[in-house]
Amino acid sequence: NSTVVTEFVLVGLSQNHKIQMILFFFFLLFYMTVLPGNILIILTVWGDSQLGSPMYLFLANLAFLDICYSSVTPPKMLADFFTHHKTISYSACMAQLFFLHFLGAAEVLLLLVMAYDRYVAICKPLCYTSLVNRRVCCSLVGATWGGGLIHGIILLAFSIHLPLCGPNTLDNFFCDVHQLVKLACANTYTVELLMFLNNEVLIITCFTLLLISYTVLLLKFWTQPSKAKNKVASTCISHIIVVFVMCGPAMYIYALPFQAAPMEKVIAVFHTVIFPLTNPMIYTLRNKEIKASMRKL
Repeated sequence: NSTVVTEFVLVGLSQNHKIQMILFFFFLLFYMTVLPGNILIILTVWGDSQLGSPMYLFLANLAFLDICYSSVTPPKMLADFFTHHKTISYSACMAQLFFLHFLGAAEVLLLLVMAYDRYVAICKPLCYTSLVNRRVCCSLVGATWGGGLIHGIILLAFSIHLPLCGPNTLDNFFCDVHQLVKLACANTYTVELLMFLNNEVLIITCFTLLLISYTVLLLKFWTQPSKAKNKVASTCISHIIVVFVMCGPAMYIYALPFQAAPMEKVIAVFHTVIFPLTNPMIYTLRNKEIKASMRKL
């Protein structure tokens, strides 16, 4: 006698009402910072003709991805702080899972594109306009969205076919694939292994390629004059920080395919709520042209 699961119960971050209110105002502050900061980046790049280079187009696209990514789980989490019985429907859970991985994968792939852009700009400046022109930029951005879409569809297909016939409590504040697998009433070894490979191959491959590319740039300009070396080092280090902040929590959460990761909720909060702040803080505040354009705007 099996029952069809129509909704899931979310345990959330805490059951204490006072702690929930503190967390609500803290996360609301972060969320209210993410949206204006990233919208300002998009408006600045869009409104200033001097910021028409590929780097700024990629930055605006990254800001748009941050807005979308930070709108997947935080709004639901903030609303749940005011309810005792936290639930999410099956369809909403699947949608949350899909967009979380779709946008997350697209953002990691966009970081790879930005690494390629910096490599060409620094190592082959005379060929930059031919190698990274408008058509190439649009193709690369489209490829990041397409790759993220494929990744999200694959995980969604695995999740939809999981046999759920009873338990419906998720020990987290949002829906994710490794949470749903624990509720399945069948042997999910193969499915969980495929999910693990799909996530981990993407994350580790992108993380490794990004580190290699920025390390090569740093080593190449290590013997150059201090001014050129400092400029390249500043660019590479800021990008490496974003790479670690983006990929580190993701690798930690999905690195253990058949068991729960310790402090998973804390890492998930950092990855889904706090991480999007790193885009305006690291990229924008370190860029003189962007700051000058923002003052004009």
